[in-house]
Amino acid sequence: MTEEPSQSWLNLQVTVGAEEIDEAEQTLFDLGAVSISLLDAADHPLHEPGPGEMPVWPKVVVQALLPGSVSRALVTDALLKTGLIDAATALAWSDLVDRDWTRAWMDRYRPMQFGHGLWICPSHVDPDPAWPLVIKLDPGLAFGSGTHPTTALCLEWIAALEPDIERVIDFGCGSGVLAIAAALKGAREVIAIDHDPQALSATLENARRNAVADRITAIAPLALNDRMARGETAQLVVANILARPLIDLAPTLAHRVEPGGALVLSGILPEQAEAVAEAYRSLDPQPTITQRDGWVRIVCRAYSRPHPRTV
Repeated sequence: MTEEPSQSWLNLQVTVGAEEIDEAEQTLFDLGAVSISLLDAADHPLHEPGPGEMPVWPKVVVQALLPGSVSRALVTDALLKTGLIDAATALAWSDLVDRDWTRAWMDRYRPMQFGHGLWICPSHVDPDPAWPLVIKLDPGLAFGSGTHPTTALCLEWIAALEPDIERVIDFGCGSGVLAIAAALKGAREVIAIDHDPQALSATLENARRNAVADRITAIAPLALNDRMARGETAQLVVANILARPLIDLAPTLAHRVEPGGALVLSGILPEQAEAVAEAYRSLDPQPTITQRDGWVRIVCRAYSRPHPRTV
């Protein structure tokens, strides 16, 4: 029996400005692209997006996968007519077959370990039975797959938790990876919060895939006061967002940490760490600051109770 020939594909890369992404994507989809990825063209730092925003860089490499039967000349001509490129030399082409494309994706996303015993494992890999805790997670639109240093810093801290947590709040849940990690560590209730409906949907779907959906509630920020009464607290509050929102949310987040509990903050650049720490000094005068790969995690212990305030 002879093996069927593999489907051939064309991989196209073109660099555009952030304001040209929509037009580039639409043009390439119209030309037959079956998938499109966005890559950083110049090693710019990418922060957690704001509500309703998609994270993008000033210059973006648009990478499109097209069937091998598509005419390169036709694609080049279409992109020239739109003004997205000035010359054919602006396009980088490469040939792929099904096995090459699948292998490239699989090689990029491999299992990752965080701390002691916590793993993130993509769907194409069977986890080792010896791994104590495994989060099944594939990269998606929602922010947070474990590859970014801010997510890794939070996951490592959660991996060290004792398995008797009553309640956890994950503020800015993205894909739900931190909420799921807390649930797998034994948290009985996890409240995952995000402005973006897409993130809430991703969190619930990933929670279902990891068999912890019965312990995770995904809500918008304004619903927190309906979900938890004034004065109710959590043993752990995690917020992996941005420095400015962390400062603005300090009274609210600090007040939700129970005495003796912990507040874990990330998404912070080193030059922002002092300002963020200062906003939480009423909770912990000497928070623990950890830096890695140009990002910072701040851990505050609730030794005192800040003045009550909610949003």
